[in-house]
Amino acid sequence: MGYVRRTSLPDGYFHVYTRGICGVPPFPGEDDRTAALGLLVKAAARFELAIEAACVLSTHYHAVLLSRCAQLSPAMQWFHSRYARAFNKRHGRFGHVFAERFQCRLIESEEYVHDACEYVLLNPVKAGLCERVEDWPWSWSRYPVA
Repeated sequence: MGYVRRTSLPDGYFHVYTRGICGVPPFPGEDDRTAALGLLVKAAARFELAIEAACVLSTHYHAVLLSRCAQLSPAMQWFHSRYARAFNKRHGRFGHVFAERFQCRLIESEEYVHDACEYVLLNPVKAGLCERVEDWPWSWSRYPVA
């Protein structure tokens, strides 16, 4: 499928993700991952998003969000800019933290929401960072993983 303008997407569920710039991990430590989750929760409250699942690893994050399309971009811009400022201050850096704007995929069916959440939660397990989903403290979901 070709490029679709985000403003033309319908309201609904989105799989959102991004990674660090030039291979630099944007979430290298426990405090960074905890801060990112906290800011994502604040962004969700501020922009009226529902977090269905989220996972923060050292090199990237994933989230499944229920959103009105018009709120998704401002919410993610708010999250990225607040996190980047805090990260740069914490680590004595300046400049970009993320490689690009967030990526998003529309989740087109209710059935796929659970699958997307499972994919998000299994990221640290598949990366060998923990043995079980529940062992990774920087993830959360409304849906249990089978």
